[in-house]
Amino acid sequence: MFIFGKYNLNHKRIMMKNTLRKMALGISLALVTSSTAFPQTYTPTTENLQARKEFQDNKFGIFLHWGVYSMTARGEWYMNDHNVHRDEYAKLASGFYPSKFNAAEWVSQIKASGAKYITITSRHHDSFSMFDTKESDYDIVDATPFKRDVLKELAEECQKQGVKLHFYYSHLDWKREDYPMGGTGKGTGRPKGKENWQTYYQFMNNQLTELLTNYGPIGAIWFDGVWDQPESFDWQLEEQYALIHRLQPACLVGNNHHRTPYVGEDFQMFERDLPGENKSGYSDGQEVSALPLETCETMNRTWGYNIEDQNYKSTKTLIQLLVRAAGKNANLLMNIGPQPNGELPATAVQRMKEMGEWMAQYGETIYGTRGGDVEPHTWGVSTRKGNRLFIHVLDWQDKALYLPLKTKVKKAIRFVDGTSIAFSQDKEGVLLKFPEVPTETDYVVELLLK
Repeated sequence: MFIFGKYNLNHKRIMMKNTLRKMALGISLALVTSSTAFPQTYTPTTENLQARKEFQDNKFGIFLHWGVYSMTARGEWYMNDHNVHRDEYAKLASGFYPSKFNAAEWVSQIKASGAKYITITSRHHDSFSMFDTKESDYDIVDATPFKRDVLKELAEECQKQGVKLHFYYSHLDWKREDYPMGGTGKGTGRPKGKENWQTYYQFMNNQLTELLTNYGPIGAIWFDGVWDQPESFDWQLEEQYALIHRLQPACLVGNNHHRTPYVGEDFQMFERDLPGENKSGYSDGQEVSALPLETCETMNRTWGYNIEDQNYKSTKTLIQLLVRAAGKNANLLMNIGPQPNGELPATAVQRMKEMGEWMAQYGETIYGTRGGDVEPHTWGVSTRKGNRLFIHVLDWQDKALYLPLKTKVKKAIRFVDGTSIAFSQDKEGVLLKFPEVPTETDYVVELLLK
């Protein structure tokens, strides 16, 4: 969590989201209406099912929170946290000129990390669109002197370099008058009585149509903001999801609503938590589904660029987070906040380079795997590919490790060099005997199963 002044703003946001969610739950129990019901059936296409498998195989993505809020250098919630009037905030656009933005360089740097996909904010809660939209003049082409469609450039470069592109899209809006007043954005100067759900809903669907028509194949739409309204609020998600699947059947739909997935969603996400955990406070009551899973986390502490936040996690911590996510059968979506000049922070680029060096050596134990036979423990996790079970020892101060594994083991080797690892097995499990106490970031033992 990032400390700003006297207040811990990330903690305040967690408390705000949890309060909104609990209020929504109470209202939904009292107001059960047919208008809020979601369809009971959804049959994904063959293309969609294949895309889900590829998504699971990819295991690692980079999240980019970038917009005019980067100019404040205080993160993407600055407008809400400081009750900045929408007209004053909009003036940021006239000075937004990310002269050093280079899509080829970004994609190359991200690809070097071992990441297989990029998720970037197309429109965040502040209403600013980072693409050339016909639905509003408040976008990077019409409202800034830069006048370049960065998402178009990024989409073209991703296709050239073989990296999938996903779009983050906000369901809520702190600037538009027609967005119904929710739990956030109350101090941004929007007039009361101007809400019009139908025009706002049409605006969103028109923008989604642009994103899924003009930017080539899109791997996923990553929604955020449903938690801003009571749970009884009818977002008409079923029609919106159907629109996405109709435009691009292979495009996956995920929603950061902090709830068990709705029908029509293709993957489940967890904010700052591994599946089944609730250390962040966002995942209380969210059951882990059978859908593909993804955990999103920040490389430092904030999502959007924050000049005061140099609290970057170590490369070891980032690698171990990726490994623990894979052991929980989930992808890791690691966030970076690009600078207002269009560059990725140098520390983030270095961390990605170092992660990529590790992935070049150990990626076989991550890519294309699923959560292994041995459940996650404090010492580490397991991943599996066919009859190969990879034991990832992350934190263990002993030369022996007992695994509750009943499947017969034919051979045990150290993955990095193929040297044999002594082991014994009985009907209850396997005892691994290491030549030394594991000290590596990830001491990987490969077990060949019968």
